[in-house]
Amino acid sequence: MKRFSGLAAIRKPAGLTSFQALGPIKRKLGSGKVGHAGTLDRFATGLLVVMAGGYSRLAPYFTALDKRYLALVRFGAETATLDPEGAVVAEAPPPSLVALEAALPAFRGPILQRPPAYSALHIDGKRAYERVLAGEEPEMKPRPVVIHELELLSYDGRDALIAVRCSSGTYIRSLARDLALAVGSRASLAELERGAIGPILLEGAVLPADFSPEGDLRFLDPAMAAALGLRPRRLEDRFLRAFRNGGAIESASLAAIEDLAAAESGPESAVFSESGEFLGLVRERPRCLEYRFVLGGES
Repeated sequence: MKRFSGLAAIRKPAGLTSFQALGPIKRKLGSGKVGHAGTLDRFATGLLVVMAGGYSRLAPYFTALDKRYLALVRFGAETATLDPEGAVVAEAPPPSLVALEAALPAFRGPILQRPPAYSALHIDGKRAYERVLAGEEPEMKPRPVVIHELELLSYDGRDALIAVRCSSGTYIRSLARDLALAVGSRASLAELERGAIGPILLEGAVLPADFSPEGDLRFLDPAMAAALGLRPRRLEDRFLRAFRNGGAIESASLAAIEDLAAAESGPESAVFSESGEFLGLVRERPRCLEYRFVLGGES
């Protein structure tokens, strides 16, 4: 069976874990490594960025990108899991529209956020949710996150629809909990949809069952590399064989891509052939390239 390398935008339906959503994709891609950037809870829907083959090495770069969400916050009751699947643990009256709008500014910008106890974070070598299920009460220490945008789209006296753009590591379930506490209420998420991971949008994403390797795999281009914080570089084709074999190549052999010359945010460079094929990642040392990884010929 042919092996594929590339990335795909997948629309995860509700009721599946992110791991389960990968099942049909793995079967269609054949053998080889398949992963994704940014887990979605079972109840949540929306964008998964899936990476296959050598592209799986890009997972940390996609995971670190900002995310966009639409969240339906249901006031009046807080569940143990802060989502529709948990048992109710606290209740309080929903807030007024005026109180809710007044509370929003405090949650914009850099904040400290306490992750949910029902999460996959490791606490002393064990996932937090595993400790909870074992009857423990893990200490969930607050950590810094950034809420770049937070907008109230509608509120009917119980359900608030909010749009969020946030940094990696932000829990929207925690945001719902803390927003409710700030207005003297309690809340959990009723629905959650992820609409974007950096430059990858939900629009155009396909359901796992509809995925086609030939039609739905995408490949890194210089603009997307710049969005990942990589430095886009072009390599002359006469150096391709040496690059693919990890040979010694002078850093001066790489040329900045003029339209993206300002994209110098990270220490690593994404290398492209003259025809635009993504070749791999390097660090540009004073004299020669230090290879991070080189893609095989399957992409």
